[in-house]
Amino acid sequence: MRMNVSAEPEEADLRPLSARSVVLSLLLGAHPPELPVKDLVGLVEPFGVGGSTLRAALSRMVAAGDLRRTDAVYRLSDRLLGRQRRQDEALRPATRAWDGDWEMVVITATGRGPAERADLRTRLTALRLAELREGVWLRPANLDRPLPADLHRIALTCTARPEESAHDLVARLWPLGTWAATARALLAHTAADRSPADRFTAYAATVRHLLTDPVLPPGLLPADWPGETLRTAYARYQRELTASVGRRERAA
Repeated sequence: MRMNVSAEPEEADLRPLSARSVVLSLLLGAHPPELPVKDLVGLVEPFGVGGSTLRAALSRMVAAGDLRRTDAVYRLSDRLLGRQRRQDEALRPATRAWDGDWEMVVITATGRGPAERADLRTRLTALRLAELREGVWLRPANLDRPLPADLHRIALTCTARPEESAHDLVARLWPLGTWAATARALLAHTAADRSPADRFTAYAATVRHLLTDPVLPPGLLPADWPGETLRTAYARYQRELTASVGRRERAA
């Protein structure tokens, strides 16, 4: 049996900032996902990224297909627009009342190589499914979203009502205690009086952590589940960044 595993609470995935990660985080949080270079220069300065370092990073990101440039405006490439959509959905997941049904995906295709298997595992995890055993993925059917149509080529998809207790099954599929502890550690990091770079790093880790939230029906979650609190904290920070961009545009 495999489980979706988050970082340990004391290791909240606080990765060091690079110029590329700062730019991507800013654009992934912007709507529309584009910023003039003059705004980017001002926005990245508090994070210790100088103008020459920023311009070198932007050139590499355009060459790598991460960004598109029109005149002096940089925007996310089509490939990264999908990542932004997933990030937005992580912050505002669409749910519906749960009636006891579970989504089930059983992989039926054979002969796939390691890269294909790893890609499929990533896709199914992004859909907030968890692997009960090799090739069998499931979750409570409380998400208001369809499964991708192309899954039918390689898997059987259906709804089911397992005889096992829903609470017991959830406990086998997701380490909820670890996820919650990491979320609380991130909330503590973001609430502390820290430098702009430290706050930015903590909120970037917050987004990554929210992408792993199973978004279970309320009745299957532990008491004091911090998922919504973490989403609210990030949404507040996102509004701060948007307001900062707006002030720079008005001052220009």
